[in-house]
Amino acid sequence: MSTDLYVADGSPAAAETDAVVIGLLPADGEDSAPRLAPGAEEVAEAFGTGDDGLAALLAVTGATGKADEVVKLPTRGAITAPLLVAVGLGEPEADGAPTAEAVRRASGAAARALAGTASAVNTLGRIDLAAAAEGTLLGAYTFTAYRSNGAGRAPVGRVGLTAGDGDAEEILRTATAVARAVRTARDLVNTPPNDLFPESFAARARELAEAVGVEVEVEVLDGDALAEGGYGGVLGVGQGSARGPRLVRLRYAGGASPRATVALIGKGITFDTGGISIKPAANMDHMTSDMGGAAAVIATTLLAAQLELPVAVTATVPMAENMPSATAYRPGDVLRMYGGRTVEVLNTDAEGRLILADAITRAVEDDPDYLIETSTLTGAQQVALGLRTAGVMGSDEFRDRVAALARSTGEDAWAMPLPAHLRGELDSRVADIANVTGTRWGGMLVAGTFLREFVPAGLPWAHIDIAGPSFHTGGPYGYTTKGGTGVPVRTMFAVLADIAANG
Repeated sequence: MSTDLYVADGSPAAAETDAVVIGLLPADGEDSAPRLAPGAEEVAEAFGTGDDGLAALLAVTGATGKADEVVKLPTRGAITAPLLVAVGLGEPEADGAPTAEAVRRASGAAARALAGTASAVNTLGRIDLAAAAEGTLLGAYTFTAYRSNGAGRAPVGRVGLTAGDGDAEEILRTATAVARAVRTARDLVNTPPNDLFPESFAARARELAEAVGVEVEVEVLDGDALAEGGYGGVLGVGQGSARGPRLVRLRYAGGASPRATVALIGKGITFDTGGISIKPAANMDHMTSDMGGAAAVIATTLLAAQLELPVAVTATVPMAENMPSATAYRPGDVLRMYGGRTVEVLNTDAEGRLILADAITRAVEDDPDYLIETSTLTGAQQVALGLRTAGVMGSDEFRDRVAALARSTGEDAWAMPLPAHLRGELDSRVADIANVTGTRWGGMLVAGTFLREFVPAGLPWAHIDIAGPSFHTGGPYGYTTKGGTGVPVRTMFAVLADIAANG
């Protein structure tokens, strides 16, 4: 069973459903009871005690209104639904209103708590319908394709969302499409690498493109085509695996009058052992997520097509397995990249930048107006910014625009510099450039500096390092479940939508 959304009309207190979700805010001042969030008025009235009375009743159960808190209360006939679910929104903004991200997280927490429930009505849509829809669908996400003993508890089934002002049906349609694109990216990341390898990943991208309903051109280059085209980075990284590399290109024309052309590029390392510079065995299973950038780029491109954004989008997605073997590339090798530049390999575990350099060089041949690349590129991103904040590098103005839009979607990101002095540390004794420096310092910035070498001067571009945010290994919170997160699909879609609106 999957979760389906609809716009709920009428009073939630009278809704024929199994549960009603309301929001709670923390107590104001010295009051001990939490406060009811907008949208809960009719429910409070039905309980016959007013806002303060229902809040006080919930306080008895331990409800405080803190973020992600979920409290369930039997309604005993006060409203039609037998169950009331109160979910915390956390501290509001200075104006007293909950943020869109608070609504998104609360709706996600409620959806997870309602697993196994056939139907529900969520009143948080009156605060922010799009955020409530996204949070519900992402919080209800499960990945059960490999469970032989049944699928476990089914996700919440049909969820009605109350709505405020605006075209509710159109808002819901767009939010649903965005959330389902994120879920697609999560599915791809969560698919194990014995089933998702370059050839099968490319085939899956083609299947997804064919299902969109809007024309999306698909081109897949196999090993022979990559060799003929001179894609030395993709071939070099992939030559250690028995399962050869691919490069996938998806093209959405942007309708009759596209506002701009955008190149999207995503790292598609379907499994990363580190190659000859092999990684430690601990947590190597997490490297099934090393194609998170590719998954996000594919999902975002198809989302733009589905919603018919007036922006032409071309995705260039290099795919390879980085494996140690008798045929693997070695530290000390020199690779001739697509376009002719040479790279000395000093560490085979810095493989993502090699396949991305090929992809960037190919993408700029299309003369895009903007270029966005995303990748699980460096452990240094996690050291610098933690597991939930992406690092954004690139041309200053566009970098800042991307980082701000990321934060507006709830996908946290921070603009990072590319200091000029780092380029000298990438000088090679035998080639045009080396793939790493001789030190461990500033690894995230070094990777961005390497990629900048393949971007033409004057092209607005951004590199989003999602090594931490793309894969969640802890317990679920808000609308984030364990495994692939789908970051940064919502960021890239927000950028595309902003370009469509403003150029």
